Amino acid sequence: MPLRLDSRDAGFAAAFDALVDARREADEDVSRAVTAIRADVRAHGDAALAELTRRFDGHDLDVTGWQVPKAERQAALAGLTPDLRAALELAAERIRAYHAAQRPADSETVDAAGVRMGARWRGVDAAGLYVPGGRAAYPSSVLMNAIPARVAGVERLAMVTPTPKGETNPLVLAAAEIAGVDEVWRVGGAQAIAALAYGTDRIAPVDVVVGPGNAWVAEAKRQLYGVVGIDMVAGPSEIVVVADGANDPAWIAADLLSQAEHDPTSQSILFTDDAAFADAVAAEVERQLGTLATGATASASWAANGAIILVGDLLESAPLIDRLAPEHLELALADPEPLFAAVRHAGSVFLGRYTPEAVGDYVGGPNHVLPTGRRARFSSGLSVLDFMKRTSFLACDAASIARIGPAAVALAEAEGLPAHARSVAVRL
Repeated sequence: MPLRLDSRDAGFAAAFDALVDARREADEDVSRAVTAIRADVRAHGDAALAELTRRFDGHDLDVTGWQVPKAERQAALAGLTPDLRAALELAAERIRAYHAAQRPADSETVDAAGVRMGARWRGVDAAGLYVPGGRAAYPSSVLMNAIPARVAGVERLAMVTPTPKGETNPLVLAAAEIAGVDEVWRVGGAQAIAALAYGTDRIAPVDVVVGPGNAWVAEAKRQLYGVVGIDMVAGPSEIVVVADGANDPAWIAADLLSQAEHDPTSQSILFTDDAAFADAVAAEVERQLGTLATGATASASWAANGAIILVGDLLESAPLIDRLAPEHLELALADPEPLFAAVRHAGSVFLGRYTPEAVGDYVGGPNHVLPTGRRARFSSGLSVLDFMKRTSFLACDAASIARIGPAAVALAEAEGLPAHARSVAVRL
């Protein structure tokens, strides 16, 4: 059964602390194994990838092919039903439009001293996209990762995805074609992240690696940050729903289960000010679990990590939500704006009774790659900026360096750096 808490109970603070502090990331210690895989790929390149793919995915890359040919990706796209193709293309259009609005503009100014300065933004040369191929193989994630990179101006998109027994997912291939992915490699796991970071004879290195994966993939990204940029180290999915008694319990139950069905380590939490409504939602969750093909996974998640929290007033939930800093936050209220204004930490917020989190997973527009595990306190969801870097620039003429140069000389001398001081002073 999920955890039931009441903010008015004497033991609430301690119980809520335990909920916030509970670890849901995999307990498996993968760091040493990932370190070994990373070293193997760096030392032996394609040979290591071939051996690791035989071991973990059960096929020979020299037989099945290292890359998925463009013709196969085009065939996958052509083979979609019209409705499914239209849905993917609508999603791509909306994701592209939202992220195009994020693209920063170059800036330039001349200040009062006559110094010209500013910044220019450029996309990285190449980005690597990791797409899971096991429990989670989602074409929507291909769109969410690849399209912002294209909008940023990235010239080369290399996708890696495990293909167990050599079998590919046609929907993933179709999404890659819609998003404009250049290369699709049949490799996965920590070894694929290492290949993207270091490069091999076949796979050229990239500058940024993004995309979700299991604990091995997350650890590889963590270890290789600095060799390449990464989007984030993602953990299990999570949702917080704030709902009053005017909602339909069936709607809210479905929203909670939309994250619970991802994985047994996912977390779904309901805040409400109505005890009878809380009971109705709990009953509806149990009813719906019996109807889901993913019911076993969702049931394990709900039982181990689910929570229903009763509060005296829904605005009281704001500081509690901030402590959870959830990946997804639904405010299923007639007027969500006061609570929206009060909450500081959430990956993405879904406002009103008609905005389920699941619509954001597919066709809303904002990115669904979001910080988990309370990381929304200090990080943001995937955006165009993850594929871009800012270069500042500065230009002085004789008059402007005469105005500001003496201060630079004084500071350099105070820091004991005479060559710094001289490089300015000789121009004065």
